[in-house]
This record gives sequence, C-alpha cells and structure tokens, in this order.
Amino acid sequence: MKRRIVSVMVVALLLAAFGGMAVRAQDMMMACPEGEANIVIAAGAVGVEFELVQEQADRYMAMCPNITIRLLETPDLATDRLGLYQQFWEAQTGDVDIYQTDVIWAGIIAEHVVDLNDYAPEGYFDQFFPAMVAGQNIDGRQVAVPWFTDAAGLYYRTDLLEKYGFDAPPATWDELTEMAQVIQDGERAAGNSEFFGFVWQGNAYEGLTCDAHEWLVSETGETFISPTGEVNVNNPEFVAALERAAGWVGTISPTGVTTYGEEASRAVWQAGNAAFMRNWPYAYGLGNSADSAVAGLFDYAPLPMGAASAAACLGGWQLAVSRYSANPEAAASVALFLASYEEQKLRALSPQGANPTIPALYDDPDLIEANPLFARMGPILATAYPRPSGITAARYNDASVIFFSGVHSVLTGSTDAQTAVEDMELDLQDLLEDMGI
Repeated sequence: MKRRIVSVMVVALLLAAFGGMAVRAQDMMMACPEGEANIVIAAGAVGVEFELVQEQADRYMAMCPNITIRLLETPDLATDRLGLYQQFWEAQTGDVDIYQTDVIWAGIIAEHVVDLNDYAPEGYFDQFFPAMVAGQNIDGRQVAVPWFTDAAGLYYRTDLLEKYGFDAPPATWDELTEMAQVIQDGERAAGNSEFFGFVWQGNAYEGLTCDAHEWLVSETGETFISPTGEVNVNNPEFVAALERAAGWVGTISPTGVTTYGEEASRAVWQAGNAAFMRNWPYAYGLGNSADSAVAGLFDYAPLPMGAASAAACLGGWQLAVSRYSANPEAAASVALFLASYEEQKLRALSPQGANPTIPALYDDPDLIEANPLFARMGPILATAYPRPSGITAARYNDASVIFFSGVHSVLTGSTDAQTAVEDMELDLQDLLEDMGI
C-alpha cells in the first residue's frame, strides 16, 4: 500500500533563472508531505550541475514551504563519489536523504534505498524510457528514478577542420590520431605551444572505465564482461587499442591526461587548446557560453569507429532515497519532483542541457528550438552501449576498479598492454567465480 501523501493543487508563477524566462506551473499536482522536514541531497557539481539542483530545490520549497532542502556537494569523479556514499551507508546515517546515483550503481545501492513504488503516484514511472526504469529496478523494487541520461561523443573544432582541409570529423580512431597530430602541429607552429590534438579522461576512476569501454566495444562489439559472464579483455584488438591510447599520452594528448577527469578535459577544450575532446553532452552548452573561447566554433558527433562499430558509453544519473532517512516520505516527494516533466524540461533548457529521461520531451517544440544539442543526440544515443553492471550487480565497482586500474597501468607505462590484459582477465574471472558466475 502506498504511504499517504497530501496532494495539493498548485497554480503559481515560478521564475526560473534561465535567461529571465518565466515558467508557469499551471494546475500542476504537487505532492507536499505533511509536517516539517529537513532534506539533504547529495548532488553533483560537474559544470553548473550544483547550481541547477539548487534552483530546483528553491522551486520545490516555494511550493512546499514546510520542507527545507540543503545540498551536499559531492566529488566530481564518480568513483570518489561512490566511496563517499559507501561511508554514509556503512554508518547507516540519515545525514543524507537523497543520493544522485550513477546509472551503473543500481545493484550497489539497492539495500540502502527505499522502493520508490511505495511513494510514487500511480503511473508515475510510465512517462520515462522503459529501459531506464527497468535498469533501476532490482527484484521488483524501484531503487531510483531516472533523472538525466548521457552518452559520450566527440567534440571537434569545425574552424580548425576547415583550416587544415578536413571535410568531416574522424570516422575511425586511426583517423582521429592522424587528424589530431596534423592540427596540433599546425597550431603549435602558429605559436600556441599549449595546444593539443585530443583530450579525454585518463585518470584511474570510473571515467576511464567509460573511455576504455568505448575503445573495447568499438573494436570487439562487446564490453569487458558479457551479459552471459564471459570476460572480454585478452584479445589482440583490445591490446592494440590500449597501445594506441598509450601512444596518445605525451603526443597528441598532454602527459597529464592520465590525471584528467571530465572537468580537466573541458578546461583545456574550452580554453581553445584542443582540436578534439571526448566528453559527455553537458559540455555542449557550457562550450557555447559567453566566456568560452570555442563558442560557435565546434560541433558534437558520434565517437570514431573501431573494427566493429562506433560505441558510446551509456551514462546517466538517477535519484534514490536513503532507507536511513528520518523523512523518507518528504525525500521521495522531492526526488519525484526533481525528475518530473517540467523540471527535466528546465534542466534541458539550462546552459548544461541535461538530456531528459522522458521521451515526450524530445518532441517538445521549446526544446527543439532552444537547444540544438537534441538534434545531435539521436545518432550518439544510437551507438550507446551499457557497462556490465547487470551481470555484476553489487560487485560492479569491483569489476570496474580491476578494469580501469589495468588500463591506467598501460597509459602510464608501468605495464605493457599484453601483460595488463592477462592480469585483468585473471582478476575478473576470479571476481566472477567469487560471485558464483
């Protein structure tokens, strides 16, 4: 039985801080919980993400003044963020009520969060992409609500491609390597000694799992653990891909790329010091902001192909309510509001341009007119391939650490690629055996 929620009819004019635009929440059913409560949201701070959540929280508090919302800023790197969350969960603390969670954490978070089916209005989850809802459903429990989705792509400088005689962005990883070198050499010869051909995420964290997952899937058609539990790392195609990536370090990519996360890559790119960047859609709007050196000078395309296909890492973030919360009803009300149609629309219209998890929004004329990113996301989402979080469930992070640690050892030169994949294979097989797979 669903827990009792007081529904109130709200007719209000909400002012959103998106270019002074006024948003009318007309005849909107808003679930305001009874009593007073303080809710803490563990929120991301990549780009302007933190500011967007604060604006959403302000809108909720305007509707439900009996609820006070405070944000807790969390690390940019997903692996560091998960580590922080696990400290809270181990302590079973109610210090955080709502967690922003990665798409691949459903099996990890399941025992620490409530079943949102107990709090959501009837039919609430029908509005989302079914696969995204299913991906956050563990044994019939809806452990999180899809908030925004991601698929990585290739940012490229349109002006520099034209300058150096290239008609289109690179179609393959080898073409990327060659084009990046040509443009880098030319820009450095013109006086920009800080210019690089390609920036990406090479630090030892979940972001590197995403990058290397894309190299692997594009070459072999499968990620590092198949849905049937077969380990896919020790093959010539992946060895060659790792050797190619290691060859980027210190040539077309900065030596320090092995310490880069998303924001470090974006900083180089947005300063005008890179020809290509692998990153998520959030960097599109920010790259076209008034203070960006590359505003109007770039585009966004699917990642290059390997021998098998192009392959973007499927990403995205969800909202989950802690089962240790002292106010789960209020926390669920906030989480469901943040992921609602109108709120996702406002986030999509923001400079960060978060991709909605509600398919109807991709037909919304306001979004189509205001944000050209959506016209580019179809082909990129079509190449998206999930990481092996389903087969590994609660042990996904262990599998990912094995994978990105081995890849990082190749990028930094501490291990050769063949030895690294052999070690990864043994460690991943041991993990699966320990899991009974």
